[in-house]
Amino acid sequence: MPDAEAGLLDRWRVLLFAVTTGILVANLYYVQPLLAAVASSFGRSVTSAGYLVTFTQLGYALGLLLVVPLGDVLDRRRLLSGMLVINVVGLVAAAVSPGFGSFAAASLVTGCTSSAAMVVIPYAASKAPEATRGRTIGQIMTGLLLGILLARTVSGFVAVWAGWRSMYLIAAVAVAVLLVALHVAIPPEGARGRLVYRRLLWSLLDLARSEPELRRRSVYTALGLGSFSTLWTGLTFLLSGAPYHYSEARIGLFGLLGAAGAVAANEAGRLSDRGHVNKSTGAFAAVLLLSWGVLAAGGLSIWAVGVGVFLLDVGAQGLQVTHQSVIYRLAPHARSRITAVYMTSAFIGAAAGSAIASGSFAVAGWTGLCLMGAVMPLVILLMWGFGQSRGSVQNG
Repeated sequence: MPDAEAGLLDRWRVLLFAVTTGILVANLYYVQPLLAAVASSFGRSVTSAGYLVTFTQLGYALGLLLVVPLGDVLDRRRLLSGMLVINVVGLVAAAVSPGFGSFAAASLVTGCTSSAAMVVIPYAASKAPEATRGRTIGQIMTGLLLGILLARTVSGFVAVWAGWRSMYLIAAVAVAVLLVALHVAIPPEGARGRLVYRRLLWSLLDLARSEPELRRRSVYTALGLGSFSTLWTGLTFLLSGAPYHYSEARIGLFGLLGAAGAVAANEAGRLSDRGHVNKSTGAFAAVLLLSWGVLAAGGLSIWAVGVGVFLLDVGAQGLQVTHQSVIYRLAPHARSRITAVYMTSAFIGAAAGSAIASGSFAVAGWTGLCLMGAVMPLVILLMWGFGQSRGSVQNG
C-alpha cells in the first residue's frame, strides 16, 4: 500500500506488532543469564559459552541481510509465516540439543528467522501516517526493547524453575501463537514487484551509496548496539563470579532495571516527530557513555551496577528509536531494504560487542570490559560532534 493510501493502524495491531517484535528478538537473549548453566551442560567454560550469543546475533544479521529485503517484493504475510515456522523448528532444536555444536547451529537458525521482527517494523511504518510515524515506531520499538531486556528475567526464572531447556520450548509455543495471530491480523498483499533476488541484494549497496544519512545511522547503531551487547553479555561474567555468585534468576532480574529505561523509546519517538533528532542523538549518546563510568564501579558496588544498567538502557534505546525515525523517512518504496542495511549493521555491532565482552573480560576483567564498552559511545559522540561542527562551518 503506498503512503498516500496508508490508513491509521488500530491500537490492537500496534500492540500485536510490539509484542511480536519483543517475543522474536527475545530469542536472541534468553541464553545470556543461562551461560553458566549451558556451559556446565556442555562441559565448557562460561566465557567460551559466551560466544553462543555471538552465534545467535550473527544468525540474526544474516537474516537481516539475506531474507528481510524480500519484504519489499513478496507478500509480507506469507514471508512472515514461513520465517516463523522455521523459527519454531530452531527453538525446539535448541531445547533438545545434545551438545555445544548442535546448540550453536540451532542458535544460528533461530537468530536468522527471528529477523522476522524487522519485516514487521517496516510494514507498520508503511501503514502509519507521516505525522505520527515516529511515535508508532517508538511504541513498537518499546515492545522490541522490552523483549531484549525481559528475556533475561524470564529465562533466569524459568531455568531455576524447570531447567534452561524448558525456556526454548516455551519460546517455541509463544512463536507458534504469534504465527496464527499475525496471519489473522495482516491481510494478504500479493507480490509487490518482480523478484530478481541477486539484483534485490545488490540494491542494498545502491541504497547505502545514495543515502548518506542511512550510512551515518548504520554506523551509529553498530556502535550503540555493540556497547549495549558488551554489557549484557559481560554482566553474567561479573555477577556469576566473585564477589556476587548470583544465580541465573538473580542475574535475570537486572533485565527489569533495563526495562525501566524503555520509557526512553516512547520519548525519543515524540522528540523525533517534533524535529529534534539531532539533539536527541547527542544527548542519548552522552547518557550511554556516562553509564560506563558508573558501571566501572560495579566490581565493588552492586548499586553502581544497577544505576549503570538503567542509564545504559536509556541511552541505547533512545538512540535506536531516534535512528529509526530518521531512516524510515528515506526511500519509502524500499523500507525493508533500508531496514536490512541498518539492522545488519546493528547486529554485526551486537555480535562484535558480545565477542568483545568475552575477550576483554578474559584478558582484563570487569575494568577492561567497561573500558571497551565506553569506547563505542565515545566514537558516536566524536562523529556527531564532527558533523555538528562541519554543519556550522557550512551554514556560516
